[in-house]
Amino acid sequence: MALSLPNLFPKGDAYGTKYFEIKTKPSQLKLSFSYRARANAALNSRSSSVEIPRQWYNLVADLPIKPPPSLHPKTFQPIKPEDLSPLFCDELIKQEASVEQFIDIPEEVLDVYSLWRPTPLIRAKRLEKLLDTPARIYYKYEGGSPAGSHKPNSAVPQAWYNKMGNVKNVVTETGAGQWGSALSFACSLFGLNCEVWQVRASFDQKPYRKMMMQTWGAKVHPSPSDLTEAGRAILQMDPSSPGSLGIAISEAVEVAAKNTDTKYCLGSVLNHVLLHQTVIGEECIKQMEDFGETPDVIIGCTGGGSNFAGLAFPFIREKLKGKINPLFRAVEPTACPSLTKGVYAYDYGDTAGMTPLMKMHTLGHDFIPDPIHSGGLRYHGMAPLISHVYELGFMEAISIPQIECFQGAIQFARSEGLIPAPEPTHAIAATIREALRCKETGESKVILMAMCGHGHFDLSSYDKYLQGSLVDLSFSEEKIKASLAKIPRPVS
Repeated sequence: MALSLPNLFPKGDAYGTKYFEIKTKPSQLKLSFSYRARANAALNSRSSSVEIPRQWYNLVADLPIKPPPSLHPKTFQPIKPEDLSPLFCDELIKQEASVEQFIDIPEEVLDVYSLWRPTPLIRAKRLEKLLDTPARIYYKYEGGSPAGSHKPNSAVPQAWYNKMGNVKNVVTETGAGQWGSALSFACSLFGLNCEVWQVRASFDQKPYRKMMMQTWGAKVHPSPSDLTEAGRAILQMDPSSPGSLGIAISEAVEVAAKNTDTKYCLGSVLNHVLLHQTVIGEECIKQMEDFGETPDVIIGCTGGGSNFAGLAFPFIREKLKGKINPLFRAVEPTACPSLTKGVYAYDYGDTAGMTPLMKMHTLGHDFIPDPIHSGGLRYHGMAPLISHVYELGFMEAISIPQIECFQGAIQFARSEGLIPAPEPTHAIAATIREALRCKETGESKVILMAMCGHGHFDLSSYDKYLQGSLVDLSFSEEKIKASLAKIPRPVS
């Protein structure tokens, strides 16, 4: 049996062809996958609704080689749960070390998730048309959360577990302010006091993020600050320091370690944070099935790695099972290229050396990146689990300068309507590169992109780009060499 559909698009349109031919035996009701994919993708731009996942997925359970353990910062021995108890509540410590494949999401967390989840998977048909590419581009949009990004996916469970542990106060760091906003929001729901150290460069660039956090009841300090020993030490060396996520982490960790009624929350890097973010990929697998599509390339920006892991890890599971075979591509800023220019070694997660030592791709714990506008990507290291996956060869990484990223953001905004945060502009730029390669080769690849948040509080960055005053900031080889020379040298 052959079914022909009329021409739905004008000649030469990037979305369709003159007709679709779907062949099947009379006894078969199921359409051929490839033709069904084209039909669904042509007719629809948004996936149908899926249910919120009821479990988080732990990639560690399925890896052929387990990641190296974190080490105690003084003894260099594998970290024990009791070593982490001054900073984290018990349940999060269990999740950090877990090798279970799936972990149930508490009903109370699911109830809050339902305020914005499931999030949409959208086909970027207008961007495809603008680029005149045969590629089919999809993006998973996390900007509809109350905080405007993917960050509440972990902020909500972290706040809830601390509440269940009778914790009164939580402290954290934030770069661009997305994580600080998310944790402030979550703490307001569960009655926790929240204190945030925001990287100075972003504190000055993005004042509305500070106001957002304060609206949800948080105290916000620029980092480095004179409130902590770590902050004072940095200011003594450089009174005009733009700060970094590593410095802000040091300040928050110091406060948590000195106060028994206070715990620390982290917005990226650690296993339990990446675990919480897998709701993104779990939803997206089902949404891609709704479209009848299988991704050929999966792209996401990386700073600490939570956004990339959230989308990619469930798909890596499916690849390990032999069900799909996509390429996974992480995109980082050229000014802070931990995966592409860093070394894979044990290093501290913060500048002052207060955190456990983690085996990760690092530029050195005292590396302070230039103040690019993607504040959430200005971190000296990469999530140990992503670093391990990268070392296993399951993914690749590239770096892109910020002017190219903002060029892509403008193309995306003027075709798809959404103004992206500076961080996912890296994924957009990489997606555009891939789509244009498809235009050259004629390949109709399916590209899946992580669109992790909106840029409504980043318009000053867009203003600089539009006025022509935005410049590309790179890194100094000498600066990185000096920083790498100071990393600890435990036996790995």
